[in-house]
Amino acid sequence: MASATGTTAATAQGQRNALLRRPQRPVHLSVTAVLVLFALFGLPPLMSGYYTGYMTLVAIYSIVTLGLGLLVGRVGLYSLGQGAILQIGAWTGARLLFATAQPFPVVVIEAGLVTMLIGTVIVLPAIRMRGLYLALITLMMAGAITVILATVNFPNGGGGFTGYNGTTVHIPPIRRPSIAGTDAAYFRYAVVVALLMFILVYAHLRTRPGRAWAAIRQSEPAALAAGINTTFYKLWAWALAAFITGIAGAVLAGQAHYLYSINFTTQDSIILLAVALMGGAYNLWGAVIAALLMQLLPAVLQNLGVNYAWLTILFGIGVLQVLTTAPAGLADQFPKDMKKLGGLLWRLVRRPASGTSGERAIT
Repeated sequence: MASATGTTAATAQGQRNALLRRPQRPVHLSVTAVLVLFALFGLPPLMSGYYTGYMTLVAIYSIVTLGLGLLVGRVGLYSLGQGAILQIGAWTGARLLFATAQPFPVVVIEAGLVTMLIGTVIVLPAIRMRGLYLALITLMMAGAITVILATVNFPNGGGGFTGYNGTTVHIPPIRRPSIAGTDAAYFRYAVVVALLMFILVYAHLRTRPGRAWAAIRQSEPAALAAGINTTFYKLWAWALAAFITGIAGAVLAGQAHYLYSINFTTQDSIILLAVALMGGAYNLWGAVIAALLMQLLPAVLQNLGVNYAWLTILFGIGVLQVLTTAPAGLADQFPKDMKKLGGLLWRLVRRPASGTSGERAIT
């Protein structure tokens, strides 16, 4: 009897693990379409300029956390360098937008390709490492890139390779696409770009790369024994994450108008990993939740007069809670908690009614 119970528990645990590894289906297509349409057309009229800017950052950073969630949740590669990849994408996008007259979408794609190449080359020597070792290497990479970009500065319309001119009196803003000149229009533009990146990643997860990544995350030796080229697929995941992060960087350049090194710190890469874990690295919706935590929550606190530096402590507590009680993050845990709360409230509502009917029956 004990053996059967143990077997049942082991099977249930295996099913839960498999659920975490398997690409989660998104919310029903109709619900997803409603949410996207609301974000595109219903949300902008309801927001002030203050929140429009921050919601644009939410759309942009959801792409960054999507790439980080791909590495962490699907392949098991912990990266602390996504903030640096975002910087490279922003620098490349700003330089091309100043130096050329190419259409904005072309510049965005070029920035993604540049970051994909640079990110892949940087991580290639360490691609066989996992866990803490890979995280430390990517953290050092983030620190080095931050120092380099702080030295050469971000492009501001100057000449030369860097495009920086410290003597410029009037610094021109980074241009936006002609169809997204206003803040509300650019918010919609960022949402569309984010939607395309989510579709791109979801297409990978539902096909052969996704199955290979799931096998690698579960057991790399077993994946090798099954004939999977683990190095190739890990590089593929890293290249895809760097590509979409570079695209986010180029869109961020258009959102910011002016880029400064002080706005990019090595600490951002650590916070990105924290919010990605809190939001849910195993679920595509976790990337959106992570972006809301990183960009919208500080804006709300700042608007309320609360020092958002307290978020560092909050994020630390959140990561601890995720690692101990909710490994799938808020995207998985919150619906379960709401379901339990709803069941509890329903039982509390029904209990007096049941007691009354019982008293009437006795009477």
